[in-house]
Amino acid sequence: MNGWLLFGLAFWAAAWTTNEVLVRANVENPTLRKATNFIVPLLFGATLLVLWESAVKGFGIPSILLPAPSAIWARLIGSVPTLWADFQQTFLKSVITGYVLGCGLGFLVALLIDRSPFLQKGLLPIGNFVSALPVVGVAPIMVMWFGFDWPSKVAVVVIMTFFPMLVNTVQGLASASHMEKDLMRTYASGWGQTLVKLRLPAAMPFIFNALKINSTLALIGAIVAEFFGTPIVGMGFRISTEVGRSNADMVWAEIAVAAVAGSAFYGLVALIERAVTFWHPSVRGGQT
Repeated sequence: MNGWLLFGLAFWAAAWTTNEVLVRANVENPTLRKATNFIVPLLFGATLLVLWESAVKGFGIPSILLPAPSAIWARLIGSVPTLWADFQQTFLKSVITGYVLGCGLGFLVALLIDRSPFLQKGLLPIGNFVSALPVVGVAPIMVMWFGFDWPSKVAVVVIMTFFPMLVNTVQGLASASHMEKDLMRTYASGWGQTLVKLRLPAAMPFIFNALKINSTLALIGAIVAEFFGTPIVGMGFRISTEVGRSNADMVWAEIAVAAVAGSAFYGLVALIERAVTFWHPSVRGGQT
C-alpha cells in the first residue's frame, strides 16, 4: 500500500483512539474539561486534513480536481494581498453593511408589526414568500438596479437577512406568556415598559437565532451576488474567474477564507448571545 495512505490510516487510528479516550474521560477539573472540549474538535479537524492530504497524494488525484491542503496553504500564503483585497470587498463592505442594515430594518419593522395587527396579517405572508426567493434570481436584478460595485451586493444581503429577523422577532415578542403579561398590566405598565422589561428579554433567544442564521446567509448572498457582476475584486469574482482558469488551489483558498470568516462571525454572535441571554435554560444548561 502507498506510504501516504498508510500514514493517513495510522494517523486516523491514533486520533480516533485519542478522541475516544478524551470523550469518555470523566474530567472533574473545569479547566481541563474546557481544554478537552477544545482538543477533541481540533484533533478531528486535523484528522480530516491529514486524510485529505493522504488521499490526494496516495491516489495521485490531479490538482485540478482536488488540490491537497498543503497546496491550498501555499496558495494562501503566496496570495495574501489578493485575498485581503477580496475579503475587504466582500466581507467588510458587502456582508457587514448588508447584515447590519437587514437585521436592523427587520427588527424595527417587527416592532411596527407588533403594534399593528393589520401589518402582522398582511406583511408576514409576503415576508415568507420573499424569503423563499432564490438568490440567483434576486442578484441580477439588484445588479441592474444598483450597479456592479458593492452596493448591489449589500442590497442582496439586506433582502436575505431582513425577513429571517422580521419573522423571528415577531415570534419572540409573542413568546411571553399571558400570565406574565397580566402581571405587567397589574403594575399599570404601558406598551413600552412591557416591551423593554418583559417582551424583548423573552424575544432575545429568537432574535439571536435570526442573527446567527443571517451571519451565514449574508456571506453566501454576497458571494453568489458577485457571480453576476462586480469589479475585478471580491470573493465571488475570484472564485468564478479562477474556476475558468482551472486554478483550483486559488478557488479553495478563497473558500477557506470565506469559511474562516463565516465561522468567526457566527462564533462572535454566539458569544454575544451567551452574554446577553445568560439567564436562558439553553445557556445555563451548558455552563457547569
